Amino acid sequence: MQRRHILLLPAVLTLAACGKPSDAPTSAAAPGASNDKSGTAPPSAPQAATPAAPSGTPSPTEALTLAAQGHGFTVGVAMAANPVYVFFDAACPHCAQLWTSAKPLLNRIKMVWMPVGILRATSGPQGATILSAPDPAAAMDTHESSVLAKGPGIVVDAARAESVMAQVKKNTELFNQLGADSVPFIVFRQAGNGTPATHAGALDTAGLSSLLGL
Repeated sequence: MQRRHILLLPAVLTLAACGKPSDAPTSAAAPGASNDKSGTAPPSAPQAATPAAPSGTPSPTEALTLAAQGHGFTVGVAMAANPVYVFFDAACPHCAQLWTSAKPLLNRIKMVWMPVGILRATSGPQGATILSAPDPAAAMDTHESSVLAKGPGIVVDAARAESVMAQVKKNTELFNQLGADSVPFIVFRQAGNGTPATHAGALDTAGLSSLLGL
């Protein structure tokens, strides 16, 4: 099968990402410290193109198929044809930055936020608490506001979180199958031409809009 890899738009600037610990197991609630440095890193230089995927890494088209098997909560335009999938870790401040950056675009896109557990022992339980909340978007707001303020994040509701921990573990398995090594990790089709693509790292609102082809 021919593999196609999308050219990234030169205007897109990645702010930063939280890297998966090199010895991180695949369990959603696995212990481990984040490789991330607190605070917002300066934007990296624009890249002309996405490097060719390593052997065995899913193509963007295959990545979309994998991402669609995950479990998340939806924000934005519910009936939009092409969801934007975001794998996030509750311990990642750059995921919090992307959550904030995406808000002005939610009247134009549908985003599915899928928690994984790769950075800390609290990642899986906090992600599950958000996913199982009566209003996941409100729970995410509460959590990410705390994370950006260098706080502990949402208080884990053990009884409620337990009901969806298997879903968070499934998301983590899919994240690993994608060959991703940092969060946030975005899987999407560009608006207009429908070209599938993936992107690792947080973006400001303008950068995200450019990446998605809005």
